[in-house]
Amino acid sequence: MTTSTIGDPVALRAKQQQVWSSGDYNRIAALTVPVNEATVAAAAVVPSERVLDIATGTGHAALAAARQGAAVTAIDYVPALLDIARDRAAAEHVDVDFIEAPAEVLPFGNGAFDVGISTIGIMFAADHEQAARELTRVVSPAGRIVVTSWTAEGFVGGMLATVGRHVSPPAGARPATLWGSQDYVEGLFGDRVCSISSRCATLTVRFADATAFADLFLGYYGPTFSAAAKLDEQGREALRADLIELATSRQRPTAGGIEIDWEYRIVEGVRS
Repeated sequence: MTTSTIGDPVALRAKQQQVWSSGDYNRIAALTVPVNEATVAAAAVVPSERVLDIATGTGHAALAAARQGAAVTAIDYVPALLDIARDRAAAEHVDVDFIEAPAEVLPFGNGAFDVGISTIGIMFAADHEQAARELTRVVSPAGRIVVTSWTAEGFVGGMLATVGRHVSPPAGARPATLWGSQDYVEGLFGDRVCSISSRCATLTVRFADATAFADLFLGYYGPTFSAAAKLDEQGREALRADLIELATSRQRPTAGGIEIDWEYRIVEGVRS
């Protein structure tokens, strides 16, 4: 069972929007292309289906669905990321309708889509319950829903927890990695979704060394970038040291550097 504990979802959403507008997420999103493609593959998108991609970021999942011939709409609340997504779609000559909107307030009618997807996106919504209600509202009965999220136990979950130990999250915010649990997502969807199943997979990411990982994420990834900006020099160095330690604890040496597995969970369901 899930209960909303946020006091002011609009204020919280505004704070989180600022986080994702900071840094340069495009540099990080490039690493996650296989995760987005896994989401679209799990959704079994076919030509002419109406697909909604929630919290599209720079558009990787939306473009993957459009390449299958689907009629794709994608939303995000960070205008700069949508601009990048539009440029990528234009470069690939694929048609995607990119719209600025938050996951909790979708500007579409009931049952407007055959498929609803989100790749490591909706998990960062300020109001988990409202985002889940909106997703299920706009997918038609018998339509497919696929949500992919980082797990709390995986590497990215560990990184977000590390950030939280240095900079407290906004009041009322719940861990995004709760979406990495099938039971939690099933509770959010309730009886609006049936036939829920899930599986975990890993994305293997390579870096020159643990320091290169830490510096990349401190320089470009919204949650780590914005956290570091709130700390003094000593605090930033402590955060950096902990990120290096985390990467070192999870790394495997390779001929050219290191590799780290990032665990994610794909949850699939059918709209009741």
